[in-house]
Amino acid sequence: MEPFVFFGGKGGVGKTTVSCAYALRCARDGQRTLVVSTDPAHSVTDVFDQPFDDSPQSVAGIDGLDAMEIDPEDEVTRHLDEIRQDLSEQVSASMVNEINRQLEMAHGTPGAYESALFDRFVDVMRNAEEYDRVVFDTSPTGSTLRLLGLPDLLEGWIDRLMHKRRTSIDLFEKAAVGSNEPRRVMEGDPVLARLQDRKEFFDFAGSALHDDAAFFLVLNPDELSLNETERAIANLQEKDLTVRGLVANKLTPSPDPDENGRGGRYLRERVETENERLETVRSEFEPPLVAEIGWRSSEVKGDLLSDVAAELDIETAAEPPTHVS
Repeated sequence: MEPFVFFGGKGGVGKTTVSCAYALRCARDGQRTLVVSTDPAHSVTDVFDQPFDDSPQSVAGIDGLDAMEIDPEDEVTRHLDEIRQDLSEQVSASMVNEINRQLEMAHGTPGAYESALFDRFVDVMRNAEEYDRVVFDTSPTGSTLRLLGLPDLLEGWIDRLMHKRRTSIDLFEKAAVGSNEPRRVMEGDPVLARLQDRKEFFDFAGSALHDDAAFFLVLNPDELSLNETERAIANLQEKDLTVRGLVANKLTPSPDPDENGRGGRYLRERVETENERLETVRSEFEPPLVAEIGWRSSEVKGDLLSDVAAELDIETAAEPPTHVS
């Protein structure tokens, strides 16, 4: 299977649990594995009972498994600081203050979060040579879909910017005064160089997502979760990204046959409703169910995480990436 695996879904469905369980299974099957949390909730720390930051660290007690947590706020700040530095080197001093003002305004604008986070996880993909498998625990569905749609959106935008920049330089050269020869500034233009770097970045990202990534969605057996999962499948298909499978999580356990009190009746009714919804998933959703995971009575970590890992019918062997930066 592809080397990069993404788990998405509605907020609260248990993406982190499933991501960590799958990463654990991959590591135990001999795959050098990295699990990356891009969810602001950062529950990977809770699952493994140790703190993580934005650099890969070994998970204690599990050979072959590393983890990292990417903080979206930190990434937005870092992303804008890099833009500020690049632009400050290419404009006059009088423009620097205006650039700083615009970037401060940009910090809270729609898209800044996705753009910064996208850069970071593509950077992880480009520099994952030491790992066989990289597992991404993503943020809730809407944000993840916007993030995954960035390559197609921004590649066209970069192409238009490069065309405008070349046109501007060409007109400047043709208007050169005091020399019989036009001043050749097209080659080595720092703005064009930066735009070309970004174009190559998005080319790699789009190719890697289409050819080297597998997508799974986690859902709960409730109407809201099923509706959002159905929309996510359609949206990913529009981006030419196929959902490989669905994981049903937090299924209600059936009561014992001799439990006939109010609690037992409630559980039976709930199980019956959930089974009807699971049958809807099996019959009406194209991606197959690759796991049906029941509620646990305590936090999923340690041996319980191993139990969840055993329930995931997802291949662990990873093929080398076809696109290498």
